[in-house]
Amino acid sequence: MSSSMQNGTVQGSSSSSRPNGADQQPTVVAPLSRYESQKKRDWNTFGQYLRNQTPPVSLSQCNFNHVLEFLRYLDQFGKTKVHLHGCIFFGQPDPPAPCTCPLRQAWGSLDALIGRLRAAYEEHGGSPENNPFGTGAIRVYLREVKECQSKARGIPYTKKKKKRSQIKGTHNNTSKSFKQLAS
Repeated sequence: MSSSMQNGTVQGSSSSSRPNGADQQPTVVAPLSRYESQKKRDWNTFGQYLRNQTPPVSLSQCNFNHVLEFLRYLDQFGKTKVHLHGCIFFGQPDPPAPCTCPLRQAWGSLDALIGRLRAAYEEHGGSPENNPFGTGAIRVYLREVKECQSKARGIPYTKKKKKRSQIKGTHNNTSKSFKQLAS
């Protein structure tokens, strides 16, 4: 692939199909979306993490253990207070005073990170069957983090229920009206 295609532009030579032999202008690609930018940044960070291992780990050697180590490594940069079992504020969502409990990565941030890395892995030629970001061990880890943070912070994570569609309600009322008219 040429370097101009990798940079997101296409440059052509003069074309006889254009009037006056005019050169084609480079095609400008729209800037990446916020999601795509974050995915690219996350992928580069993970790649750097693998290169910094002793010995360095290639992407083909990467497995779910490397992903788990990466997630634990990221915890040191977290901003979410997660109270320890012995803390007097354990289970309180809004503690009245500061404590010495550690700051961690929030469960939602880790969950979103894994989703982006899972997609990036496949975009970079990895097979879905061998995706280290999609293994059961990663799902178990995320579930444990979610439960631990839920208890420690006193904030239950609950699934949002889908709203029932209004069409069903309208349909039921309409059929009752027809039944009433028929009788």
